[in-house]
Amino acid sequence: MGELIIGLDIGTTKVVALVGSVEHGIIEIIGMGKAPSTGLEKGVVVDIGETTHSIQRAVEQAENMADVKIDTVYAGISGKHINSINNSGTVSISRSSRIITADDVRRVLETAQAIQIPPDCELIHVIPRQYIVDGQEGITDPVGMTGTRLEVDVHIVTGSITAVHNITRCVENLGIGVEQIVLQPLASSYAVLGEAEKDLGVVLMDIGGGTTDIAIFRNGDIWFSKVLPIAGEHLTNDITVGLKVARKEANRIKLSEGLPHIDEQSSDERVEITTIGEEHKAVSKRKLTKIIEPRLEELFDLAMEEIEDAGYRDLIPAGTVLTGGTALLRGLPTFVRNRYNITVRRGKNPQGIHGLSDIVESPIYATGIGLLKYALESKEYRYRYGENHRANGRWGWGNSNNRRGSLVTSLLNWLNRLFRGPVPRR
Repeated sequence: MGELIIGLDIGTTKVVALVGSVEHGIIEIIGMGKAPSTGLEKGVVVDIGETTHSIQRAVEQAENMADVKIDTVYAGISGKHINSINNSGTVSISRSSRIITADDVRRVLETAQAIQIPPDCELIHVIPRQYIVDGQEGITDPVGMTGTRLEVDVHIVTGSITAVHNITRCVENLGIGVEQIVLQPLASSYAVLGEAEKDLGVVLMDIGGGTTDIAIFRNGDIWFSKVLPIAGEHLTNDITVGLKVARKEANRIKLSEGLPHIDEQSSDERVEITTIGEEHKAVSKRKLTKIIEPRLEELFDLAMEEIEDAGYRDLIPAGTVLTGGTALLRGLPTFVRNRYNITVRRGKNPQGIHGLSDIVESPIYATGIGLLKYALESKEYRYRYGENHRANGRWGWGNSNNRRGSLVTSLLNWLNRLFRGPVPRR
């Protein structure tokens, strides 16, 4: 067994824990746990106990399948509290050799992240988009180059201190450390976007249960990110009210029958449903479409408005990639393509991932898989925190027995379990 990385996707409707074993740069998924998510609304924790219990169920399943003990995780975060901004920083190289070092890169990143943010927010990411050495742009790694002036363009992501700390607390209640909180659309991009798309210009839309996460990539890096408080659960709610069915039945109808657009030939076809009163009846697909289509129009119109307002509408020739559970809705790519005249496809998970093929192939697990890829590949860590250094007390690789981090960290986790005890089961 190789080095282990654990991705924890804490969503509004589900929690997924994935255990990846890394050898020679290839990730093999050896464990998966999935549990219904309770305690979150629109990606934000509203009940610590319920959320902790949902995480516990997913983690225990993953541990049992992989036969490992999970000590630390990369946890995804979303919610309307997320904001982003692009910024830049500059430092001078004054030493006689003028050779740029890793310390110089860390210095310039520190200057770039020195922005004013609201007192109730904190930095989540400072992602370098490009470095500039003495006016030469487009540099991805300036270490070893010669110059007198080093600049960097960065994408900065911030989030509510309360929201970030509540996610962390739910995980740590189980005696598990958080190596890093990762923006969910950024994680998903590692799973479903190709390098050519990111170079050309592409929009990633991760449509989950409670939120729709948008990320725009150009020249290989993220340029814009936004979280919208509307997603798949709104479709489910509309079907529940419109057809007078239970939520479980509404979700089944949405995924198995819901067509956002139908032609005249199929408009009179019927869909079998079971109402709240246990009545079995048939409704026309036209009626179902009239329920689903307005909400999809609202969702994608809002997303496109955000893209327009940010000035990227004409800078995304690679179009839009859809992922998340709602991306499985039948006919969705066609609906988006026809309405907005853009290239659209469903996200497919990447090469270099093996094991549990049903997980690898489904966009439902894109965030979890992306968290594993992010942990392995992210250049944000390379100089912001340094190789093999802990980020905010949470960074560290370990051995093949998944005992990552220092002895002190392991001791603290043990003491946490000892004094907190297990989370009560419901």
